Amino acid sequence: MNSSVVISGVGLWTPEHSISNEELVTSYNAWAELFNLENETAINAGEMEAKPLSSAAFIEKASGIKSRYIYSKKGALDIHRMRPILDVREDDQVSHQAEMAISAAQKALNAANKTAADIDMVIVSCAYTQRSYPAIAIEVQAALGIEGFGFDMLVACSAATFGLQRAVDAVKAGTSKGVLVINPELTSPQVNYMDRDSHFIFGDVATAVVVESSETCQSAHAFDVLSTKCVTSYSNNIRSNFGYLTRATDEDPYSADKLFHQNGRKVFKEVCPMAADHIESHLLSEGINVSALKRWWLHQANINMNLLISKRLLGRDATLEEAPVVLDEYANTASAGSIIAFAKYHDDLSAGDIGVICSFGAGYSIGSLILRKR
Repeated sequence: MNSSVVISGVGLWTPEHSISNEELVTSYNAWAELFNLENETAINAGEMEAKPLSSAAFIEKASGIKSRYIYSKKGALDIHRMRPILDVREDDQVSHQAEMAISAAQKALNAANKTAADIDMVIVSCAYTQRSYPAIAIEVQAALGIEGFGFDMLVACSAATFGLQRAVDAVKAGTSKGVLVINPELTSPQVNYMDRDSHFIFGDVATAVVVESSETCQSAHAFDVLSTKCVTSYSNNIRSNFGYLTRATDEDPYSADKLFHQNGRKVFKEVCPMAADHIESHLLSEGINVSALKRWWLHQANINMNLLISKRLLGRDATLEEAPVVLDEYANTASAGSIIAFAKYHDDLSAGDIGVICSFGAGYSIGSLILRKR
């Protein structure tokens, strides 16, 4: 791939509300104790398992996460509710997810020194969209005053990198002059706050990236896209069964299997080597040695996964300068994690420095982009 396609701007929108590990654990433990008390007879009879308690130390050790941002904090810590409360909006109002996307998109456009007139494609790529149609991307396109087209793309935690590959291909082919790839990750409604092993994982955020030709690039910090690579391999180890079929199957549309759930140990064991092999083979295909990389903008799911992947590639622990960590503050933000890392840690690089954006998640899906600072 030639270097005529560039990433010229990135935007990061962060919710005003956050939840610390301590807050989350206090709520969860109070709910678990109430559950165990209300079901004491069944638990003592062996008919039901008691809910285990948690701790902030357990969460940080297991994941590296210390806090997470949330779009709406109200209700999420209420032990009689255990899910956030969102206001109901009329059809002619801007949707929650579009609101997040628009904020991030405007920041990306400003960073790229672009206006709506410079964009003709909008891709909203994320783990969940709040409705099937009309596409969130088309709503965002209309709100921003962009002429062209837009569509939604769902590839779980690799949605951002897969969306970026589609954008790069479009600009390279000449079918688009400028693309906004937006990742409005409103994950909190799909979090099971009653599950000790997963209630701490996700946070809400929105990121956006402008992709265009180097011929039109006017930004202070732009990166040539040297190559992209995406791959999928089917796995049930990360799953959510939420969908419209529950109306016909008569299942509980909000039961535990309809929310995010995973086999964490299998994911760790299988995805880490897959991601390391993916990055190494991608670099080698472009004649780039791993040691030549200045920056690793890795998916922010679990600190132990990132440490293992970088150590396998480098033969040593990566420094925080080489592989920045944002999940301690943001938690796992699905597809947005690697883009948050890129947004926060890119303007210090010098011309010619090479970095890799890489995501990995449900599917399994892995996506990567090799970038060179202009």
